[in-house]
This record gives sequence, structure tokens and C-alpha cells, in this order.
Amino acid sequence: MNMEIIPAIDLIEGRCVRLRQGAYQESTVYDGDPLDVARSFEEAGAKRIHLVDLDAARGSGSNLDTIGRIRRGVSCRLEVGGGVRDQDALERILDLGIDYAIVGTVLARNPDLVARWAAGDHRGERMLASIDARDGRVQVAGWQESSGVLATELARIAGEIGLAAVEYTNIARDGMLSGPDVAGTVEVARATSLPVILSGGIAATADTETILQEGQELQGFIVGRALYEGAFSLEEALGIVAAREDRS
Repeated sequence: MNMEIIPAIDLIEGRCVRLRQGAYQESTVYDGDPLDVARSFEEAGAKRIHLVDLDAARGSGSNLDTIGRIRRGVSCRLEVGGGVRDQDALERILDLGIDYAIVGTVLARNPDLVARWAAGDHRGERMLASIDARDGRVQVAGWQESSGVLATELARIAGEIGLAAVEYTNIARDGMLSGPDVAGTVEVARATSLPVILSGGIAATADTETILQEGQELQGFIVGRALYEGAFSLEEALGIVAAREDRS
């Protein structure tokens, strides 16, 4: 399986930002139109971009206009999360032509509801499970509350529901440039029938090598802050993956 590298764009009020451990008060705003950022990722070789509407996630607004502009401006696959707590929100995202809608809080709180959404019109093929955990337990409501559910158990449930994949974040690593939690993500991968994508903590090209060596069961990884702060380029990371695949 080819390892996917998925660059991330987090949105607040139409601007690119990055949070530290999900804390809105610890946000960094980056210059540049989000559409230009998305185009630069696509030009660098990204086949898929991860978008998060942080305003929708905390119930304080929406970035759907910006997301729609990005959809019209790039041809690569797009996935969108943040605030997908009812079927209307899910449909609004999918109706923009977004490839995947990401469900997190609603999956942890009401998996039966998500199962009903997934069952209609093969919609599960366009839905991803976002599992964000602290000390192995799933956090919800923009990472402000603990659900009490184990990440491995929710990953298993997501597989039974028939979603497309799981994206797992160790919140303690997110936005901290402290290195990825490969072992924890592999544990989640072993608990589910779905492909699993790692998120959080990637700080250097060496982390790409680590994931390739220790996370062979994973489908890919999401990277954000390291790209924005110039720790390495997307081209460099993609080159490492390509070289590894050429040797295998």
C-alpha cells in the first residue's frame, strides 16, 4: 500500500491557522489565501488535502464559502471536518463536491445515527471517522470533553458501520512538532478493518522515515504546522516516500 501524505488546512474566519493541542487560544494565523495554499499543495504533488472548519467545530460560524472556493480551484481529493453533527451539515459538505466528510463528535456520541447516514446511497464510502484521543480515550466537542470511549473501540465500531477510513490524532502531539505517535496509531489500526491515517506531531523528514519503518500498517499521515513553518517541504516528504517505494 502506498503511503499517502495529506497536507492540512485549518480554517478560522476564512484564514489558515494552526492550533496547539486543539486550543483555540493557542492559534497561529498564517498569511496567504487558503485557496493559494491548497493550490501550492496540489502543485507540490498532493493527491488529497485535509480541511477543517474550526469555526463550525466550535459552533461559531462557517467556512463553507472558502471551502467551496477551494473545491472549485483544485482537482485533487478533498476531505472536510468540523461541525458535522447532523445530516444537514453532512449533506452541505458533500453537495459542494467534497470527496469525504469527516465525523468525530457525533460518531462517539451516537454511532447508531452515523450508521444510518452511512447506509443511505453508499454514503459511508464518502465518510471518514475522526478519532481524537488523550491517554487513549476519545475527546469530543472540539477536544474540550472526554467521551470515555476507548479510541480502539470507536475504531472498531467505525469499521462495522462501513465508513471509508479512520483518522487518528493523539491530541498531546497535535501542533506541537514533538513527533508522531506511531505506536498508538498502529494499535488503533489493529483494532479496525478500516485503513488508518495518522495525524499530529510530525516535525521533520525523519518522522516520515519513522512512519514508513514503524507504521507499515497505516495508509498515510496528515501534516500541517511543519509545512507552514518550513521544517520541511511537501516535495521532500513525498520524495522520501517515493524512494522507499522504489526500493521495495
